Amino acid sequence: ESTELEKPWRTVVWESQKRAELMESIRTYKPTVSSVPQARVLLIGQVGAGKSSFFNAINSVFRGHVTSQAIAGSSSTSLTTQFRTYSVKAGREGKPLPIILCDTMGLEDSKGAGLDVEDISSILKGHMPNCYQFNPAAPLHAETHGYQKSPAVKDKIHCVAYVVDASKVSIMPPKLEEKMEAIRRKVNLLGIPQLVLLTKVDEACPLVKDDLRNIYKSGYIKDLMQEVSVRVGVPLSCVVPVKNYSGELELDLNADILLLSAVIQMLRFVDNYFDDLSDRLSSAECKD
Repeated sequence: ESTELEKPWRTVVWESQKRAELMESIRTYKPTVSSVPQARVLLIGQVGAGKSSFFNAINSVFRGHVTSQAIAGSSSTSLTTQFRTYSVKAGREGKPLPIILCDTMGLEDSKGAGLDVEDISSILKGHMPNCYQFNPAAPLHAETHGYQKSPAVKDKIHCVAYVVDASKVSIMPPKLEEKMEAIRRKVNLLGIPQLVLLTKVDEACPLVKDDLRNIYKSGYIKDLMQEVSVRVGVPLSCVVPVKNYSGELELDLNADILLLSAVIQMLRFVDNYFDDLSDRLSSAECKD
């Protein structure tokens, strides 16, 4: 049973003008590093958490109707078996948006299954070629066809988003938590900002199922977001709830606003990455 909070704890403007503004901000975004045409965001998460669906949902918002380009669905093993980089287009004939969503094989709790932690390192550092076929038994190595030996800043990952199913937060297997912890350490070492996309919020709370605008009024969702922040080890301000499109045929304004707000948050984090990068470069120059 979810308690309804007196007032929402985060402010959201649920209006079509707001949706248009968010879309425009994303369309006109430019990475602060001139050699980088598009920000690269890596989606990591358990099998079935909604990584591919998130890309499809963002694509749908910009297409103006529900579409599914990335293979998504419910299966006990990962439907994504390749490393895929997806560029969202601004409309059917539009040019690509300044963000690339990188989709990975789902994390699984058993050893030797799902995405290998070593492969994550290769992706983060920009070594992994697009359409690389994951092999849980053997991670990518320097001799693999297409391996990028000296990746540029534009090939690296600029932000990591952990995709977590809201209805499975409290039953996350310990082995999976260990894997996420190992990944987080690698991401931290490389100075890449991280956030959590909390998906399927409507399935987790009746109040939100009834009306998506109750998202920040739901005491239960707030507790969930706090729990995720502790489990994944990121501040609460880095946890963003979304509802992907799955069964719908038409777009929903409220779902769009949450999805677009998540992308804006990603781009802000990407900016942090580039700021940090230029700080590191200038301090290296000082040392020289």
